[in-house]
Amino acid sequence: MHLYGYGGASVSVCSCGSAPPCQQPGFQREVSVTLFSSPSKQSGPECISALKTLPFRSKRALLIPPMIVTENQRAPFPRKIGKVISTERLGSHIFRLTGPGADQDPKGLFTIDIDTGEVSVSRSLDREAIDSYQLEVSTTDFAGNLVEGPALLLITVIDQNDNRPIFKEQSYTGEVLEGSPTGTTVMTMTALDADDPGTDNAALRYNIVRQSPDKPSPNMFYIDAERGDIVTVISNKLLDRETLPTTTYELEIVAKDMSGSEVGLTGTATATITITDKNDHAPEFTHTLFEARVFEGSTGVVVNLTVDDRDDPDTGAWRAIYSIIKGDPTLSFKIQTNPDNNEGMLSVSKPLDYEAKAPHTLLIKVENEDALVPDVGYGPSSTATVHIAVLDVNEGPVFFPDPLIVSRMENIPIGSFVASLNATDPDILQIQSIRYAVLRDPAGWLSVSPVTGTVNTSGSLDRESPYVHDNKYTAVFIATDNGSPPATGTGTLVIHLEDYNDNAPYVVPSIARVCEDAHDMNVAIVGGRDKDLAPNAAPFKIELGKQLGLDKTWKVTRVNSTHSQVMLLQPLKMANYQLPLLITDSGVPPLSNNTEIKVQVCVCKKNKMHCSSGPSHRASLLVLLATPLLVLLCKYRSNNRWTNCSRRCRIFWHPRLKHSLKLKPCVALLSVLSVVGKIDTDAQRQTVPGRRSVFGREAIHCTR
Repeated sequence: MHLYGYGGASVSVCSCGSAPPCQQPGFQREVSVTLFSSPSKQSGPECISALKTLPFRSKRALLIPPMIVTENQRAPFPRKIGKVISTERLGSHIFRLTGPGADQDPKGLFTIDIDTGEVSVSRSLDREAIDSYQLEVSTTDFAGNLVEGPALLLITVIDQNDNRPIFKEQSYTGEVLEGSPTGTTVMTMTALDADDPGTDNAALRYNIVRQSPDKPSPNMFYIDAERGDIVTVISNKLLDRETLPTTTYELEIVAKDMSGSEVGLTGTATATITITDKNDHAPEFTHTLFEARVFEGSTGVVVNLTVDDRDDPDTGAWRAIYSIIKGDPTLSFKIQTNPDNNEGMLSVSKPLDYEAKAPHTLLIKVENEDALVPDVGYGPSSTATVHIAVLDVNEGPVFFPDPLIVSRMENIPIGSFVASLNATDPDILQIQSIRYAVLRDPAGWLSVSPVTGTVNTSGSLDRESPYVHDNKYTAVFIATDNGSPPATGTGTLVIHLEDYNDNAPYVVPSIARVCEDAHDMNVAIVGGRDKDLAPNAAPFKIELGKQLGLDKTWKVTRVNSTHSQVMLLQPLKMANYQLPLLITDSGVPPLSNNTEIKVQVCVCKKNKMHCSSGPSHRASLLVLLATPLLVLLCKYRSNNRWTNCSRRCRIFWHPRLKHSLKLKPCVALLSVLSVVGKIDTDAQRQTVPGRRSVFGREAIHCTR
């Protein structure tokens, strides 16, 4: 093993000995080279270990110095930039150059002489596009077999100052508050240079070349040459927005590379600086005294208060806030700011009364939305006095109380006293008379005395009238004075009507249906209704009418204080029946009502009810028994001289029959019927079609 020193590193030359790689063709009696960063010697086993870890070690080395190329070179091309040195004998091999810039994109930038190893650039380069290239150099024999390499070739592109500084924005805007101390930073200007940042080509310096306007000083601002910070130079007292010739200044900024030297390239931008306002001026009234006149009873704006404020309009330092600090204990006035002109609009919010107080004197204060700066305060000019004169007008009479509420029993006699209206004239400094009249009386129940205001009934008060709502009847009256011109006022009279038992109760529903063969004999549950109020309404007593025989077929059972159950005691044939009922309320004295409900006995099949469309019959036991009695009485017995009488019986309808007739024996039993029913006999019948089912008489006449 032999050691050599090269380039500050230790070179260890190891004999391969009989290791398998040394036995490969072409490697007999050859050596491998391993570079270590430490100068210490390497032992034999470590050298052998290094040989095993390296996948490939070339037999020979190429000496490749680093190469540089200046960008933007001009023709002619190609230009030599360096040379690669081979340890092999010249003429026994050729050089090859590969990688981006050679045989890869961008192709053809660099070439190498295959015999001498000289490297050339074929065209102009741009450092801002690619600042360095990494290529590989190798040598091969004429058969194409690798002899040396590949080894790294690094080509660095040297920068030229070919890029101007460019600001991020062409126009910058900034603000600085008036009165700010000297050295206050306003904004920062930033420019970029695409050249090499490690060279002066990209070293920028900033400068203000123009200020517009240049009053009160051409050097109101300064820019830090390296950082680009713009700061104020003018004193805080001169930086007064209200005294400066303008509130906006424009600066022209230049950025120059090459550290600002004369040969540097430049870029420009503008900076617009606005001097913003602070509340350093208190608002002041234009007058110390304002006057206004207003008619009593009216509302609205009566005077506009004007102020001056030197601060920036439409800012919180300029907008005014007005307040009434004295003279309005009843809060009859309010003041608002007009957003268009900053004026204070003083208005009457509650009508003023001339008789109570004619003149009003108010003290008004004005402030800004924003607080004043510490060294500025509100002075006497920030307050003003307002004199308001109230003018007298003829006011209309006023009712008291309004509304006037009284209670009266309904149905009291016409002409009864209801109420006394009371209206007074607010114009106490004048002597005026008042006359009353009815303005609105929906039902026409009332009259009023024009002079005294006494209200009497001119019609019957009815609590159940549609003009009465929630037991209250409302009428409106008008009072007129004799002023010039006359003035009027209105008042409301509310009459709470107490109930009187003047409405008879009635039964609902009026129609009920039941199946002819129903096992349940309950027909319906009927309820009582009454327009009157308790105790003149429920509980109700519902019972059968007083007609003879009803209790043999029908039954009414009480369910509760308002409802009763109607039941059948025996089945009825399909027909329509009018069932008389008597309902009585609980008033004192009670009222009763004879009413009827229609009971339809229907044939029920497959969940359908087939009811008769014929006229209704009055329900009676005699009707139900009419058919069997007629047959029995008219049949001929063996000891009777009448033969088959029933076949010759006729039924005659006598609606006006009021005296007894000379009838056959069978007729006498049915001479008078209380209720007409459906009689199904063998006898021939004669009826009057369409006859209403009312109390009448039927006669049955039999002949031999």
